[in-house]
Amino acid sequence: MRNINYFFAGSLLLLSGCQLISNGDAPTDDETNIHSISEIVAKPDPTPQEQVVEVRDLWQRLQEGMLWDAPNEAYVAPFRQKLLANPRHLEQVFSRAEPFLYLIVDELDRRGLPLELALLPAIESAFDADAISHASASGLWQLTPPMARYFGLKMNWWYDGRNDVVASTKAAADFLEYLYDRTGNNWHYAIAAYNSGEGRVLSAVRHNEKVGKPTDIWALKLPRETRNYVPNLLALADVVKHADKYGVALPTIKNEPVIDVVEIGSQIELALAADLAGLSISELKALNPGFKQWATAPKGPHRLVVPVSMAPDFVVALAQTPQDQRVQWARYQIKRGDSLSVIARQFGTTPQVLKQVNQMKNNQLIAGKELVVPANGRTSSAVQVASVTPKQRYKVKPGDSLWKIAQAHGVSVDDLQKWNALGQKAVIRNGQVLTVWPGSKAVANTRSTTYKVKRGDSLSLIAQKFKVKISELMSWNQLSSSALQPGQTLTVMLQ
Repeated sequence: MRNINYFFAGSLLLLSGCQLISNGDAPTDDETNIHSISEIVAKPDPTPQEQVVEVRDLWQRLQEGMLWDAPNEAYVAPFRQKLLANPRHLEQVFSRAEPFLYLIVDELDRRGLPLELALLPAIESAFDADAISHASASGLWQLTPPMARYFGLKMNWWYDGRNDVVASTKAAADFLEYLYDRTGNNWHYAIAAYNSGEGRVLSAVRHNEKVGKPTDIWALKLPRETRNYVPNLLALADVVKHADKYGVALPTIKNEPVIDVVEIGSQIELALAADLAGLSISELKALNPGFKQWATAPKGPHRLVVPVSMAPDFVVALAQTPQDQRVQWARYQIKRGDSLSVIARQFGTTPQVLKQVNQMKNNQLIAGKELVVPANGRTSSAVQVASVTPKQRYKVKPGDSLWKIAQAHGVSVDDLQKWNALGQKAVIRNGQVLTVWPGSKAVANTRSTTYKVKRGDSLSLIAQKFKVKISELMSWNQLSSSALQPGQTLTVMLQ
């Protein structure tokens, strides 16, 4: 659904994309509900004589779930040859696929769909969840905006469901079921239609029928991109299915979930969520590429993907973080001459978000009034912060107690318990993250400054200069990576 081409060593394997809308063939709201087109295929229980063998490897499960007949050798062989000539690219694609492949295979298997389809993102995006084409298709499955909306994906300033691997996989499976139904239950046609639209494919079929020509996929008059698209997928599926035969080393992937979807219940800053999950911001964003800003979307989806091993602790830490402490906000006093666009640029947001947060019906501003703005690390000295001091996060160390932590921060034990939803008899554990709002003594000594990044600077050097932690710099400035640009302004909290 895109027009990005991936090459192996220059002009090798053409991993072309799709355009979903073709010649006005996009489905309308009056058509059948797509989500109910294909029933989930029920698998019969094994008979007493059958031996149930546990599948421990995901590749084995994928191979055994491939349902298509042997591909047309004359058409597929050149594409397979190009694949096998570039093992490094295959390794890169399989490596990218690893976090999400179980989720994709499981979704397709649950629906009774051919598991060859799990390899479609390799053709579409090389398993890059952030891939985007000049035709505005995006994500692993390269869905265009019209198709994404049709299949229920949200797209706004905060969030793009096409990049959300969980949501986009379900939408893509819905779309593939729809195409299979519309093309007369022919997977070759359906895959070609995924690239160029079912209208174009069905029109080519009707033309060949009319003139007495064969109607198999290889005989249809289709765009060159689409003619290459089907054998690309068939070649890759053949390589995976017969990896031993072709000498391809598939990376070990267990047949079990790698990631877990945690319901968070409300908006949360990604820096805070990463801290609670024990991840870096870049690691969290890599698993949740659908969220485009410094926090999750205010109106949802309220969920985050985290590694399975970290999910239980993340759930506990999340429960100990009240919803009203999951997003930091600031108050800005409106001055004469201000406009929503000027204020939005200052805080790295948009006028629409400011209007939404402040429940404004129009763009009118009144000097002296205050606006609530997201404090995402780009505040200036003109901002009057809602709380006189920023909240801090403290990781419990061996030998700590609530009393010791309260004394160190100038707060009471009662406050610590209230901020972290701890009962009177709660026991803290090593590594637990606590929210702390420093007391009056700390407030008096807390101030912030800004630092303009110079050529040659790094987060490590700046952290050493101000005697702070790299993680704190990233959190204060909502940085998703350690990359800095000369001239960039950083906020630094000082004691």
